[in-house]
Amino acid sequence: MNKMRTESDLLGELQIPETAYYGVQTQRAINNFKISNNYLSHYPEFVKALGVVKLGAAQANHELGILSKELFDAISFASNELIAGKYTEQFPIDMIQGGAGTSTNMNANEVIANIALEHLGKQKGEYQFCSPNDHVNLSQSTNDAYPSALKLALFNMNKPLIDALTSLYEAFDKKGKQFSNVIKMGRTQLQDAVPMTLGQEFEGFSNTLHKEVDNLNRIAAELLVINMGATAIGTGLNAVPGYAQLCTTKIAEIMNEDVSLADNLVEATSDTSSFVDYSSALKRLCVKLSKICNDLRLLTSGPRTGLFEINLPPKQPGSSIMPGKVNPVIPEVVNQVCFKVIGNDLSITMAAEAGQLQLNVMEPIIGFSIMESIQYLTNAMNTLRVECVDGITANVEHLKNEVQNSIGIVTALNPYIGYKASTKIAKEALETGGSIYQLVLDHGLLSKERLDEILDPKNMLGPHI
Repeated sequence: MNKMRTESDLLGELQIPETAYYGVQTQRAINNFKISNNYLSHYPEFVKALGVVKLGAAQANHELGILSKELFDAISFASNELIAGKYTEQFPIDMIQGGAGTSTNMNANEVIANIALEHLGKQKGEYQFCSPNDHVNLSQSTNDAYPSALKLALFNMNKPLIDALTSLYEAFDKKGKQFSNVIKMGRTQLQDAVPMTLGQEFEGFSNTLHKEVDNLNRIAAELLVINMGATAIGTGLNAVPGYAQLCTTKIAEIMNEDVSLADNLVEATSDTSSFVDYSSALKRLCVKLSKICNDLRLLTSGPRTGLFEINLPPKQPGSSIMPGKVNPVIPEVVNQVCFKVIGNDLSITMAAEAGQLQLNVMEPIIGFSIMESIQYLTNAMNTLRVECVDGITANVEHLKNEVQNSIGIVTALNPYIGYKASTKIAKEALETGGSIYQLVLDHGLLSKERLDEILDPKNMLGPHI
């Protein structure tokens, strides 16, 4: 049988597992919030960021003379343990919680306090020697520590997302070069348009994704503006003069990033616009990524009755009833991830709007939704690259035949025979099934030599005279 210890708070006593480094307020959150089965421990970057915030606060408090060296050393040791990725399993609370993140902040305070107590040679729960509130949370409130840690966590989570995005656009670019000489028909409104190369199409995919790297990094930089020292509502009550800036400086040094203090701490404590901006950037990426996956599914449609321009790597049988069917399952799953991220963005928008007066208590759903979006997107882009894009091949002869038989090549004749004559030729080709090439010759509109020169694929892939 597990041994228990007793801890107490405002509401009374609770039994805590003796081995747990968390305490009574964390236990209350475990009991109260059985919501998503997504726990703080599932997001180690958040736990690490809480360690960064608590370490920066301890450094500032010690330097300002309000935290003893003994307690500073112990809290620093404990905070560094979290930063190193240890004790993550001691954060078992649901990501969706009431209380504006108080449970998360106290989970960190309690874990750090109990690690510090053991470092001091004391027992877990002997908070008279190192208190979660009086010492670990010194000069802080949930309302500055929680959003600051959340911002730092999201900033760090943006890095692997950017790595995945970069690898994906580079994979599309590589395919663009591979397909640079593969002629095909472009389409507008799903109708034949004018010729292009498959390489141009894939380079377009690459370029549109490449733009999102700078956009995401630019907006992620806004997350480095924090409100440490604001305490409860931005007035700095219970923090000593100079603490806010010093704490921020210490956090910047720990992070080795350009972390800065918000200009107006009252405004910063209730404002969640940086989260809205970052979520919006994720949504923008998803709109592009989902459109690309739509295109991949169209281009591989068939094999006999669709476009069948490219082949995606076959990943699994596509039907329990139709033998031989293989579905584009990788683009399909990425589409669904994009839908989820776009839905999360709406949740974030509503949560940001729901702020009241000096605080937005809905930050837990904002943080959870963005972290979920980053995690899903990072995995989805890596999956799309490895399981799909890297193995795409082109049906070269089929594409060439489509160009030669397309009505769309008549567009290239407009400058030479005029729009009216081109329309007449296109209409006749549609009605008779004849080729544009032969009909132009039959009507004596151009010589064979001139027609061959105009319809040379190289002359239809860009501006020319």
